[in-house]
Amino acid sequence: MWEARPGLAGYDVTDAVTFCFLTQAFIGPMEVFGGGLQLAQRVRTGDIALDLVRPASLQLWTLADDLGRAAFLFFVRSIPPAVVGALVFGIHVPASPVTWAAFLVSMVLGVTVSFGLRYLVALSSCWVVDDRGLQSLSLVMTTFFSGMVLPLILFPGWLGTLAQALPWAAMVQVPADVYLGKRDILGALAFQAMWAAVVLGAGALATRSARHKVVIQGG
Repeated sequence: MWEARPGLAGYDVTDAVTFCFLTQAFIGPMEVFGGGLQLAQRVRTGDIALDLVRPASLQLWTLADDLGRAAFLFFVRSIPPAVVGALVFGIHVPASPVTWAAFLVSMVLGVTVSFGLRYLVALSSCWVVDDRGLQSLSLVMTTFFSGMVLPLILFPGWLGTLAQALPWAAMVQVPADVYLGKRDILGALAFQAMWAAVVLGAGALATRSARHKVVIQGG
């Protein structure tokens, strides 16, 4: 596509190839396809009752666990394919240490937004008998609106504007653009931080509600 239309949406061929390898690198740490949390299973077994009475915050404890998982997958699932892509196809490599630092911060914020969304879906098990419907809906929304299928900058008109304003953009499109130097760093990080605060805040409210009234399926 980029060979037919050079410079499409501000990307050249190397940028497009780099974007492809970045999206693959994000799959593990961002859990783009959902999952990564044991919360729903603990609701079904009844173990959530113990989690809710512990003095530690259920949300923050789960977030810490998820950040550890993401860090591990970053090294074993993200870096190797990117290195192969760089050696075989050639990808864009930022020259500025500022860009690298911003990209790492953007990755952490992207993982945090991803966690916040997955946490809300998993916590829904406290009220719904089967969360698989919400999991499937979340998978479709994440895959389409994160930039995983196609860069959001290619979406036309109002759809493109909407897609780039939604929280899923913070998981793939924004970190990729920070890496490629395609957007203002401070603006990109502020966008991600805003959505991280929103989804974590919603998760905190949902957790508080679960403490007051919750159906434990396991007993």
